[in-house]
Amino acid sequence: MAQPTYRQRALVLRRTKLGESDLILTMLAVDGSQLRAVAKGARKPKSPFAARTEPLCVVDLLCARGRSLDIVKEARLVAPHDALRQDIEASAAALPMLELLGRLSQTGLENPRLFQAAERALNAMDGADDAHRVALAAAHLLKTLAFSGLRPSLEVCVGCGEPVALVDGARLPFSAIEGGVACDVCRPSLETELVDAATLCWGQYFLASTFDAIAAGPADLSASFAVLHLVQSLVRAHVGSPLKSLEFLFTSGLF
Repeated sequence: MAQPTYRQRALVLRRTKLGESDLILTMLAVDGSQLRAVAKGARKPKSPFAARTEPLCVVDLLCARGRSLDIVKEARLVAPHDALRQDIEASAAALPMLELLGRLSQTGLENPRLFQAAERALNAMDGADDAHRVALAAAHLLKTLAFSGLRPSLEVCVGCGEPVALVDGARLPFSAIEGGVACDVCRPSLETELVDAATLCWGQYFLASTFDAIAAGPADLSASFAVLHLVQSLVRAHVGSPLKSLEFLFTSGLF
């Protein structure tokens, strides 16, 4: 009896070896759910899947239903994102995006904004310089947290809900566990670290702006990395463990 098939557009997040020649593909489907499928023979040199299913590629798939994992029958490249895959600095900036999506997306749980944001961010990163790619990565990670119900509070106290003034040059208490900035009154009862007000302002800018606007706007590497460290604190507190690819970005010396 023939296996039922379906078509799916997806972003490849990760590849895992299976047996001698197969790969398990972990992907973000267009509806924002996580999809895992086997690409048989994908590790063979002449396999048509080899170059079409690399991380960062957006692909149109024909899949067959399987008992535990579905089977990839056909794969057509939609957006290879060669500029990001073939440059180490670009890859280092983009891969934390894939790792966070792999951690937050779930099988059967639709969240279309995850795919839409990833697609737009990667398209913007294709033609950007290194500084703007890091800024776009920081923006995408913040937006992904927000779309997953983990939007940080950057100007309102997480304890009492009162506005917190982001005064230039100030260092403000930020609670990763509570998910945002704290006022002086609530600070003693919360576990906090001091964060520059400028970092919170950049975080607000990234959350409020489109990826195209960020790609065309100012880019400050130091500010973007400060936001990325803030993201890592939030991920550690709410997702369970830090992003390994983000730690590589911090320590690689590429920027």
